[in-house]
Amino acid sequence: MMATIAELFPICRSITGEGLRRSLQILGGVVPLTTTEVPSGAAVFDWTVPREWNVREAWVKDPSGEVVIDFRRSNLHLLNYSAPFHGKVGLETLKRHLHTIPEQPALVPYRTSYYEERWGFCASQEVVSRLPPGEYEVHVDSSLEDGALTYAEHVVAGSTTDEVLLSCHCCHPSLCNDNLSGMALTATLARLVGHLRPRYTYRFLFAPGTIGSICWLARNETQAHRIKHGLVVACVGDAGPMTYKRSRRGDAEIDRAVAHILLHAGQRFSIRNFTPYGYDERQYCSPGFDLAVGSLTRTPHGEYPEYHTSGDDLSFVHRDSLIESLRRYLEVLEVLEGNGRYVNLSPRCEPHLGKRRLYGSLGGQSHAREAQLALLWVLNLSDGRHTLLDIAERAKLPFRSLRAAADALLASALLRSEPE
Repeated sequence: MMATIAELFPICRSITGEGLRRSLQILGGVVPLTTTEVPSGAAVFDWTVPREWNVREAWVKDPSGEVVIDFRRSNLHLLNYSAPFHGKVGLETLKRHLHTIPEQPALVPYRTSYYEERWGFCASQEVVSRLPPGEYEVHVDSSLEDGALTYAEHVVAGSTTDEVLLSCHCCHPSLCNDNLSGMALTATLARLVGHLRPRYTYRFLFAPGTIGSICWLARNETQAHRIKHGLVVACVGDAGPMTYKRSRRGDAEIDRAVAHILLHAGQRFSIRNFTPYGYDERQYCSPGFDLAVGSLTRTPHGEYPEYHTSGDDLSFVHRDSLIESLRRYLEVLEVLEGNGRYVNLSPRCEPHLGKRRLYGSLGGQSHAREAQLALLWVLNLSDGRHTLLDIAERAKLPFRSLRAAADALLASALLRSEPE
């Protein structure tokens, strides 16, 4: 994942363009991807796919001819989706086209202008404060032309057509946590799930933020109902604790599965209610779809000082954080895959577990207590109404222990699976 992030970091991405396509090609080296092109001008619900944006170079020269702001040094220096421009302007005019963060004077901000045509640059306040008066030459060699928006998917077929959606935005330029970390983790997760024989069908979606998920929903409106659970992947590489934002429903199985995993992970975490602001969960959870899609991150967007600045660089993402985030995602999928309803086939009093070698021959051993409790809880609540997740929540035991108990009881013919 770290190597993928490092390879993607220098590329200038946006909601359209060659940088986006090149990034998807790199991710395609991690896991095979199928791309879709949605042409400029296409109507997608209340939105229109914009013209495609590409950049060759962009710079600002001071009165002495020295380049003081240069897109080649960092793609954050150019206002994303900047219209082409070449000319000479005075310092005061130039400053009206410059974006800085005065309270973080050493950092370059990330700014966009997708739907209003303008040109602009981003720079540190330290650089702008040192600009001398005089005439500046400005050059933005970009293009805004009819083209297409690109998104990509990888689908792992399951034994059912019910789907789990893992979605990440891939439109940000040189920003590592938001959201190169999400792109790398999602591609790696897709590769790992591809080695399994899952119950659900898994759809991994790499799309530009907002307009990309809107395009996907518009193109897949009639089959979106297949998505039974989903997570939006973003900001998974920083050192902060895991944070989960619930789906619009608030009590969907995905909401409960994530909460259960975080509770038993032994790490700090927080859980927040849904708000119609944030990443693409707000599109999936719009009232016309109301899909059970939450967002599992580390520090949420806008809540760390480096967010949408040049401070979100390769040093900000941590290997151990990525590993832990990936582990949490895999554990959530393990709950979704393993959850089910069962019926106790020996419901009158406890069955004799010892003679079936399900209980230790020596009673009172503390290390066996969790496994024994799991067996008893599964037997007691397997009435065809309670799922294993229901039982895990009530018993306050890890789902994995309940799943192991159910498997043992199935093998001993004490349980039967209840069809959904």
